[in-house]
Amino acid sequence: MSQALAFEPEINTQDIQISDKAAGQLQAIMQNADDGIEGIRIFVTGGGCGGMTYGMTYAEYIEPRDKVLEKDGFKVVVDAIALSYLKGCDIDYTEEGRASFVFNNVFQSVGGSGACGSCGAAG
Repeated sequence: MSQALAFEPEINTQDIQISDKAAGQLQAIMQNADDGIEGIRIFVTGGGCGGMTYGMTYAEYIEPRDKVLEKDGFKVVVDAIALSYLKGCDIDYTEEGRASFVFNNVFQSVGGSGACGSCGAAG
């Protein structure tokens, strides 16, 4: 008899790690968010020489198949497909050059480096 795999709705530290600096920025973003915003959604889209681009937007709702990382003052929401590209990444925040979130160690779960060869595509 086969046993169905249970869906685990929580993101753990093997999936995504968030630096203290990034966590502080995410808390500040959520403190200024409109009522009804559930969290911050991380999404993945195709593009650039690395194949994928990572971004964030407000999550107005959490879908049944979303995974959630809940910390003090914020929730990070990721759908299962995007999480497969993010597993093992570290999210940091830098103010060098222009202030932005940085996704380090992306593609770890699929064997890539996550590094860019400086082709000029933004990602």
